[in-house]
Amino acid sequence: MSVQTPPAKKANTNIPAAPPTMAQQADRHMLYQESVQNSEFELDFIDETFEAITGRKATVMREDFCGTAISSVEWIQRREENTAIGVDFDREVLDWGRKHNVSQLSDEQKMRLELIEADVLDVKTQKVDVVQAYNFSYWFFQERATMLRYFKQVRESLVDDGALFLDMFGGSECYQTQKEKRKMDGFKYIWEQAEFNAITNELKCHIHFHFPDKSKMKKAFTYVWRVWGARELREILLEAGYSDATVYRQKFDDKTDEALDEYIATDEAEDYACWLGYIVARR
Repeated sequence: MSVQTPPAKKANTNIPAAPPTMAQQADRHMLYQESVQNSEFELDFIDETFEAITGRKATVMREDFCGTAISSVEWIQRREENTAIGVDFDREVLDWGRKHNVSQLSDEQKMRLELIEADVLDVKTQKVDVVQAYNFSYWFFQERATMLRYFKQVRESLVDDGALFLDMFGGSECYQTQKEKRKMDGFKYIWEQAEFNAITNELKCHIHFHFPDKSKMKKAFTYVWRVWGARELREILLEAGYSDATVYRQKFDDKTDEALDEYIATDEAEDYACWLGYIVARR
């Protein structure tokens, strides 16, 4: 007697696909702008400090390592006479900035903004009042000779009373592997110092984003920097020909040791675990 094989079951093709997670739908550049950048505060510092040291308002700014060019866009929006040049060698991020940030400008404002795809070590632009290199981007240069070359290149791009604005951080936590978590509106920002080489001062860092649905965007951004000290940076700036290089260190509350959004020109800093600061180098 033959035994019949039952027919194979057909796959159910009507099962709906799982909806995309919040991480899959998120835009890493938008998340970065919301969690890392504070262009309004940074431009306030440039405006106020430049006027204090020169007696006039800056109007022409160059944003090195500009990324999405959000700072350049906001500089244009500040005053009708302001112009900006953004420089970055990453075409993808420049295109994102054009689509999402530059598009918010009027036609007249767009005429006052130039975005250049180029290496900041080689770019040639008109003379500017201010060059800013923020978000520790210039720490990408790990060799002293390269940093000196960059500072010299910037100095040649400045008008006679122009200034280079750099940000930096210091303290014992610079030299440690650690994670910092911060809640944002609709997501969590995680800064990870993943690896540190105590011989070379090379620091590898990642930015991760976590979302309420438990999805994660791991290593949305990765950086490999050299941790530079304020003293050595000032020495290189003076060697590059700048007339002055002043450190503006973050202030702390005397009673609570809480970091404040105020910066003072100083040659001294207490032994805080972590502090933020700026270096302003005058041509």
